[in-house]
Amino acid sequence: MAEIKGTSVFFYIFSSSLILLLVTLLVKYVSIGTKNSSTKLQPPPSPPSLLIIGHLHLLGSVIPKSFQTLASIYGPLIKLHLGASTCIVVSNFHVAKEVMKDHDLNFCDRPNFGSSEYFLYKGSYFTTAPYGPYWRFMKKLCMTQLLSSSLLGCFMHIREEEIHKLLKSLMVCSSEGKVTNLSLELTSLTNNILCRMAMSTTCLDKDNDAKEIHGLVKEFLEVGAKLSMGEVFGPLGKLDLFGYGKKLVKIVGKFDQILEGILEEHEKEIEVSQRETRDMMDIMLQVYRDPNAEVKLTRNDMKAFFLDIFLAGTDTSSVASQWAMAEIINHPQVLKTLREEIDSVVGTCRIINESDIPNLPYLQAVIKEVLRLHPTAPIALRQSLQDCKINGYDIKGQTRTLINVYAIMRDPKAWNNAEEFIPERFIEGSDYYYRVEMNSNNDFRYIPFGFGRRGCPGDSLALRVIQGTIATLVQCFDWKVESGDKVNMEEGSSFSVGLAMPLVCYPTTRFNLLN
Repeated sequence: MAEIKGTSVFFYIFSSSLILLLVTLLVKYVSIGTKNSSTKLQPPPSPPSLLIIGHLHLLGSVIPKSFQTLASIYGPLIKLHLGASTCIVVSNFHVAKEVMKDHDLNFCDRPNFGSSEYFLYKGSYFTTAPYGPYWRFMKKLCMTQLLSSSLLGCFMHIREEEIHKLLKSLMVCSSEGKVTNLSLELTSLTNNILCRMAMSTTCLDKDNDAKEIHGLVKEFLEVGAKLSMGEVFGPLGKLDLFGYGKKLVKIVGKFDQILEGILEEHEKEIEVSQRETRDMMDIMLQVYRDPNAEVKLTRNDMKAFFLDIFLAGTDTSSVASQWAMAEIINHPQVLKTLREEIDSVVGTCRIINESDIPNLPYLQAVIKEVLRLHPTAPIALRQSLQDCKINGYDIKGQTRTLINVYAIMRDPKAWNNAEEFIPERFIEGSDYYYRVEMNSNNDFRYIPFGFGRRGCPGDSLALRVIQGTIATLVQCFDWKVESGDKVNMEEGSSFSVGLAMPLVCYPTTRFNLLN
């Protein structure tokens, strides 16, 4: 009886506690429901997803194109779950304007992808630094000194000398009737230009630092992209199951050693006043040594900046130049018109130089159209700081935001014949004319270099390199594709959406103007 009685007391206590717990949960549920009914959030639309992988099954190899397809079905602002990672995707110029202008200050941060514990320069990367004193100082330094118009003008001879080296190499191929891998040549060109501007070194130097830097940057982009994909695994991504984190540490370690050696060499030359030229590293060292600088730079800050420069500049400018040549080769009338303009302005007795470009409106139109169809950064990254409303939907703070620049500049609602290559749309007076200014304050149909606080600070440099290179290649050579009459325009799967196949051509010398 005592055992039965004790059991009854236990069940009484247990059942009473259970009822109390259920009542408490019910009251809490009702209170939350009442609160939410008055402040119900409306998230952006989202496609049907699968358990665990979310929307990963909806993405193809060309990510911007996949986002564009989803936007055509679900709207210009959608929410996607990519495994354990969540983001919103903007694919319309009206919505892009809300994010990049109307709410620019709220979206002035950039998200980090991949575990930051593998980044040797953690906290020093300018491109992903949070909006604050350090980022503002570095942006100001870029605009007033490192990438200023005056310094870029001083570096004009470097760009022209490197282009002339490329011409000599192509003329050898022409004389011997050999093909050239123009993709590889253009990548080497942009890497050499950046290395000389940044730290006065090229692939021809005895230590071959520039060539090794190029290889490390290529590896960094490949491994970094794979490491970033670890985001889909959530907390498991930090375990570095595939070893990409360790590989990245090794790559950046090698880059650090090379850069430290170049820094020390610059410092020695500065001390004995043997620096005959002034490059970006000299400017950084001057700021680094300035006791009155607004922000005290560390050695890692300097190295991270140069890594950012190479990551952002080498691949993107090269890819844009490759697309430009591919489009020009595939459109003979464009080639004819462009060449006629160059011959009429420059003549046939000298090689074109950068000072001629302002007098070549059709060249500028061709490059604008190339960047419209093939932007150097097809996806612009942002992250919201606080809750806000975009396009009528509620966006929470710390939401990763992907602006699909690729889709915006191919939007048939914004552009006539959006998928066609028509440089005339940028020529005033033509039937296709579309009035647009690069990075205009109000026109977000054309944003090849982003916009606002996080817009690309190197856009002027990129344009100078691309325009000068393409003008010279068109002026001096005829081109024949190795595999047929047309270049294969299939898009690759890299982040910069380059050509899927290398651009391999036979160059035929039109003018030998180097003698």
